[in-house]
Amino acid sequence: MRKPYLWIFFLLATTFCTKKGTEKSDWLIDGPSYKTEVAEKNGYVTISNGLISRTFSLSPDGATTGFTNMMTGNELIRAVKPEAILKIDGSTISVGGLTGQPVKNYLAEELIASLKADSLSPVKLEGYDTGNTVARFEWKKRAEWMVRDMPWPPPGKRINFTYIPKENTTVSGKIKIVVHYEIYDGIPLICKWITVTNESTNEIKIDSFVSEILALTEEESAVGDKKGLILPNIYVETDYAFGGSMSSESCFEKSVWWVADPEYKTIINYNRVQPSMLECRPMAGPDERVKPGKSFESFRTWILVYDSWDRERKGLTQRKMYRTISPWVTENPIFMHLRYSDDESVRNAVDQCAETGFEKIILSFGSGFDIEDTARASLDRYKKLADYAHSKGITLGGYSLLASRAIGGGNDVVMPEGKHPAFGNSPCLGSKWGEEYFKKLYRFFEYTGFDNFEHDGSYPGDVCMSTTHPGHEGLADSQWKQYKTITDFYKWCRSRGVYLTVPDWYFLNGSSKSAMGYRETNWSLPRRQQEIIERQNIYDGTWEKTPSMGWMFVPLVEYQGGGAEATIEPLREHLPHYGQRLANLFGAGVQAAYRGPRLYDSPETLELVKRWVTFYKKHRVILDSDIIHVKRADGRGPDAILHVNPSNKEKGFLMVYNPLDHPVKQNLTVNIYYTGLKKVALVSENGGKPKKYPVNRNYEITLPINIEANSQSGYLLE
Repeated sequence: MRKPYLWIFFLLATTFCTKKGTEKSDWLIDGPSYKTEVAEKNGYVTISNGLISRTFSLSPDGATTGFTNMMTGNELIRAVKPEAILKIDGSTISVGGLTGQPVKNYLAEELIASLKADSLSPVKLEGYDTGNTVARFEWKKRAEWMVRDMPWPPPGKRINFTYIPKENTTVSGKIKIVVHYEIYDGIPLICKWITVTNESTNEIKIDSFVSEILALTEEESAVGDKKGLILPNIYVETDYAFGGSMSSESCFEKSVWWVADPEYKTIINYNRVQPSMLECRPMAGPDERVKPGKSFESFRTWILVYDSWDRERKGLTQRKMYRTISPWVTENPIFMHLRYSDDESVRNAVDQCAETGFEKIILSFGSGFDIEDTARASLDRYKKLADYAHSKGITLGGYSLLASRAIGGGNDVVMPEGKHPAFGNSPCLGSKWGEEYFKKLYRFFEYTGFDNFEHDGSYPGDVCMSTTHPGHEGLADSQWKQYKTITDFYKWCRSRGVYLTVPDWYFLNGSSKSAMGYRETNWSLPRRQQEIIERQNIYDGTWEKTPSMGWMFVPLVEYQGGGAEATIEPLREHLPHYGQRLANLFGAGVQAAYRGPRLYDSPETLELVKRWVTFYKKHRVILDSDIIHVKRADGRGPDAILHVNPSNKEKGFLMVYNPLDHPVKQNLTVNIYYTGLKKVALVSENGGKPKKYPVNRNYEITLPINIEANSQSGYLLE
């Protein structure tokens, strides 16, 4: 008999994946049509949006029995595993799952029907409930900085499975375990987390948890042990992420684990060490105490399912994920890093920002600004400056360094033998100093009305063995407690509309911007070299980040050396270079920290800055949209990027740069598939009259380009 989850798969595939007869729609171009549904039939329940589906058995116990990539028709799992594993007060609890699968290579229909509940598990599935997605924290939007009004929470559906202790089973206290899932409209993305509620009269302790366990079909098999095996074509991210600096890969080493499956006895790998199972768990702890009537909530895991191995398409998929589940990353204010923090300098900078169209100011490192100075006189002064900035339509913020410094006095992290802090030195956020530091931050923003914060050296995941710090008990709970401290603060900031720039991967916890990716010493190179390297950095940094997610750097004054050849000041003496930097950045939709005492020093400089700011704001929606990587800068010929947004009137914006000392005249073939244009593209060069260009069968147009030496051209596609 055909199982209902397969019936649901074929029904949803027919319903959602076909439009206008037999023509398939591309969810990256027409995503909103893929709506999430929950359906129950014959003892199974499926949550799906037509792109992915996850099916669960309801009897004899709860378990994931299907996880399907509906875009390709491939089944992702090969074996049933528990829904979660918890260790509470020293006792291990396997939540859900079914036993009796004879081989772990594949999960056929007839095998599912024969599986039994885990007799050793002390809990059982009580039932489930469904509803719409729920915001995981409050976000006060800054719509004026966004390409569109992003919905929060992201539209979709949730399903919650409740597990309770079995009768006549010894469980540490009376507990309720809920396994939560969310799927969002228009993207092949699923979220999972667990909560544990203490319904007893005694305190319990969550020693450890594994919130996701998936026995996935291996993408590559090897008889011998092999390095660099191709993993399943999915992307896994959690909000328990730190220490990742300017890219996502290294920050998940503390929560995403690809491990060998000890039950997979028939794997082809001779030593059975092939990583064929995904586990999501913290590297230590959490060792969290839960009082009677209170609940513990795990971190959240998102699994993004790809439909291709193409790098650009995978990047577009990942970037859409961030816009969906962290829509604050689309906020993209134009900002200045002010070199001085005295009243006159701040007021002058506010006036210049208002005149040029800049939107925020950060009181930079080395400016004299100290957010830890909470003396009443200092708070009053900064409140007046913030009020003045707000009166001119400018937001004001400041810089603070957290980690990569030593505090002393027993306040620094105490690392296990042979281990060192990620940044060489770091205070413990659970120390007395750490608790006072965050009290000062909360007080500063509440009192002054500052609405931007750049938090450098954010918590990188260091553990701490101290047993005297008031914010944690010892090594086992130190990482979890510090993670909660930093992320609770970031979430509080977002609830107040405080914009966060953090050089680490805290996007899912409220950060809007990290570094795009650059070497700081490169800003001490000669100006000419900086121009090309800057475009390389943007090209490389936007494979996984949207333009708004990464900041760049413009040293208006000397930075880490380099002398006069590296410095833009006096600005009026280097207008061609200043203009090229503005063209690079605004043309890419990437904001930079313009670090110096002023933005202009002459009428000519003012006109130059205003011209590029006006250009950016006129085309803000398309310039903040995804980048298609056309040609990386190499200094030998033109380089190019293409912004695409099929849901916007301006479907595409092509920026072509000529770094050569002579004009370039040639034909440039550009693939415009992701603009959504299929037959004809109307192209306007540098704001001129639009011309029609036919789109060939490969979704390409051929443009004749004629670009002056050391210049650029912009081509608007409609």
